[in-house]
Amino acid sequence: MNVKEFFKKFGIGAVIGAAMIIPGVSGGTIAVLLNIYDKLIGAISDLKKDFKNSFLFLLPIILGALVAIGAIFWPLTKLLEIAPFPTIMLFAGLLLGGIPKLFKDGIKNGFSKRNIISVLIPFAAVIAICFIPSLGEANLGEDMSAAGYICLALIGALASCALVIPGVSGSMLLLIFGYYDPILATIKSLLSSTGHSVLVLAVFAAGLVIGFFSIAKLMKFLLAKLPRGTYWAIIGFVIGSVPAILITYNGNFPDFSYSSLSIPHIVIGVVLAVAGAIASFALTALVETKMKKKTADSSDTSSENAQNG
Repeated sequence: MNVKEFFKKFGIGAVIGAAMIIPGVSGGTIAVLLNIYDKLIGAISDLKKDFKNSFLFLLPIILGALVAIGAIFWPLTKLLEIAPFPTIMLFAGLLLGGIPKLFKDGIKNGFSKRNIISVLIPFAAVIAICFIPSLGEANLGEDMSAAGYICLALIGALASCALVIPGVSGSMLLLIFGYYDPILATIKSLLSSTGHSVLVLAVFAAGLVIGFFSIAKLMKFLLAKLPRGTYWAIIGFVIGSVPAILITYNGNFPDFSYSSLSIPHIVIGVVLAVAGAIASFALTALVETKMKKKTADSSDTSSENAQNG
């Protein structure tokens, strides 16, 4: 892997990492929009079988995600506090801009009437998750019981869905089960209560890793055995994530509801949504153009080698 390729994957990882900490946004969705989802799932599933190549593929993506989470965690949470509507409208626009490319690829790979069900069920499921009431704040304090640690690991495994299944937001699931704020508080208390905070985060991370690899293998199996239905289901998840992000923030965050929005906030939000959609559409078009050129160059090289041979 050359330096250019490394930093390209690092940048992709950074975008995925940023998505992971935003309730309503899925890291898997971003991977689909950036046209790296299939390769990502394959590398995760084959890590044990083909460790070297899978590790080299995943390393820059993981590093990018970790750096992004560390770098933008504080400013992003502040931005959501100060200007939540414009911020989430930008995210929604970014998601919308990538959807035309998904439909184009889906139709290219084939479409039948039953694929409508493949789209509608995931679409409805993503939105339905947003209406599940919060179960209250979880206790991650030093008096947490052994059962609490087991629940924490299970929640980590559940949250890992967001890393693998497009449209499913891990942070949204954490909000529903009451772990989002306590985990953020644990991260913030790393310096003041290092031992306990590290233990809590380690248990949560262990659940994430176990769920991550298990679900990745399932997705690889589905993409191999039921490629068309699985792809349209992914499209359903991605489309559902657009209204889901808008639903998630209404009433779930302090001092924010759509009924209290001012005209300037609405105008700025709409402008940012349009800008995000245009930027995302242009990015996916650019990636597609480069991939076509790369494929064409490879074909020309193969033809030339065959003629010379």
